[in-house]
Amino acid sequence: MRIVVFGQQAFGKDVFDSLVAAGEEVVGISTPKPREGRTDPLAEAAKEKNIPNVFTRELRKDEGFDEYLSWKPDLLVFAFVTDIVRQNVLEAATQGAIQYHPSLLPLHRGRAAMNWAILAGRQETGITIFWVDEGIDTGPIVLQKKANIGENDTVGSIYFNELYPMGVEALTEAVGLVRNGKAERIVQDESLATYEGPCEESHGILNFSAHGQIIHDTIRGCDPQPGASAELNGSNLKLFGSSYKSGGGVNDEPGRIVDVIEGAAVVSTIGGTITISRVQQPGEKKVAAGDVLKIGDVLL
Repeated sequence: MRIVVFGQQAFGKDVFDSLVAAGEEVVGISTPKPREGRTDPLAEAAKEKNIPNVFTRELRKDEGFDEYLSWKPDLLVFAFVTDIVRQNVLEAATQGAIQYHPSLLPLHRGRAAMNWAILAGRQETGITIFWVDEGIDTGPIVLQKKANIGENDTVGSIYFNELYPMGVEALTEAVGLVRNGKAERIVQDESLATYEGPCEESHGILNFSAHGQIIHDTIRGCDPQPGASAELNGSNLKLFGSSYKSGGGVNDEPGRIVDVIEGAAVVSTIGGTITISRVQQPGEKKVAAGDVLKIGDVLL
């Protein structure tokens, strides 16, 4: 079965390497065109093995599309695809295309799935490999794998510790299922579907009149990007590395710094306290929270 990998960056490279190691026949790749002076890990890995690359947007032109057709693709594997892939490209692959998505579809369709799972306070998420169709993350499911969201997990930790390696493994497994004619096509239940747009800075603005658990989930769900923010002395401050403890400090004004422990700032909230490990002031790097926040300061 002749495979073309669409993707980029470290995730795309690791999927490519995993497929090659599994003995799959990767005949080409497609990555975005890199900015001048930069290289892409997937493109470099393919180049080392003399596997051709057509930049994804070049597939819209006759020359690029003709080269792609010359590969005679059976299956397209989408690993971190940000450019739009047109229908004629999909239809040229005899088996179609499968894609990785970091949620348990049909929950959290859209490109910020990991953010919204944590912002929603969920304790479980996972990955889905699905057949690509014309919708946004709407195609039939090949397979899913679940992962627990720890009480202090962030978008960064759940991705790199769980969903990234799980996704590489699952895409490789799914390719084997397609090759052996055993890949499922489980139609998504639209009654359970959710779709959220990008997680933007406005979604991370903290409200200290909310319960501490909600504030904690907001900080985690925006860590590392776009970053949750509060106001300190009239200036914006982003907060990272949150942990929540129920009880204690609840008689203090919500948002007040009640302690600084080993560089971390303890913030009073409704229902308990939140400990913040790092903060970032506008235009500056992240530093230990205690370097900026002092006992008695109030976050708004």
